[in-house]
Amino acid sequence: MRGPRLPRVNWSRTAAALRTVRTRRLAVQVVMAGCVLALLPSAWMHAVAADRLRTTADAPAAEVAVVFGAGLWRGQPTPYLADRLDAAAELYRTGKVKVVLVTGDNSRTEYDEPNAMRTYLTGQGVPDTQIVSDYAGFDTWDSCVRAKEIFGVERAVLVTQGFHIRRAVTLCQAAGLDSYGVGVADVHDATWYYGEAREVFAAGKAALDAAFKPAPRFLGPKEQGVSQALAALAD
Repeated sequence: MRGPRLPRVNWSRTAAALRTVRTRRLAVQVVMAGCVLALLPSAWMHAVAADRLRTTADAPAAEVAVVFGAGLWRGQPTPYLADRLDAAAELYRTGKVKVVLVTGDNSRTEYDEPNAMRTYLTGQGVPDTQIVSDYAGFDTWDSCVRAKEIFGVERAVLVTQGFHIRRAVTLCQAAGLDSYGVGVADVHDATWYYGEAREVFAAGKAALDAAFKPAPRFLGPKEQGVSQALAALAD
């Protein structure tokens, strides 16, 4: 007596299904590995800057505050840049710093971040003699290297937005500048969210800058602005 007939197995279809499962699993693993690798630079920056973040109230005393540019609107500092400058002015008024180094973009005649920053600071009561301009701070790495190599700054309080401060501290540390960071808080608007998202990608470039230490776009001769401003206070 014959038993029940077993269904025939289509081995070619089974093999194809297994290959599809394996391919999907591999794709998921590749994506997950990519995400981990993409986030490693951000984790590295958080680790480096973890114990170097302060507020204007508890920032350590330093001779120099470095304020990074954040764009102009019709020749005036954007609200984000104005917030940075307000924090720097507070550091000066409370005696935490003696000189403010403003670093930004002046790559074309009609766009002059450092002078707009200087004008704003003088309006906040910071003496013009205690403001030094870096006209070739084209990005964070360039600003850090130039502060150390061109302006002779050894220790500084960095002032920028909260989403940027870890990268600024990490890169200035890599450039040999003993740095503490004051991250300015802002309303979480579209610009803030853009800045947060941009930092994920900028972290990768920051890691490369710290590892390979490229020369700034423009280095130029050493400048005595910071030392002269400090010397003027001693006279």
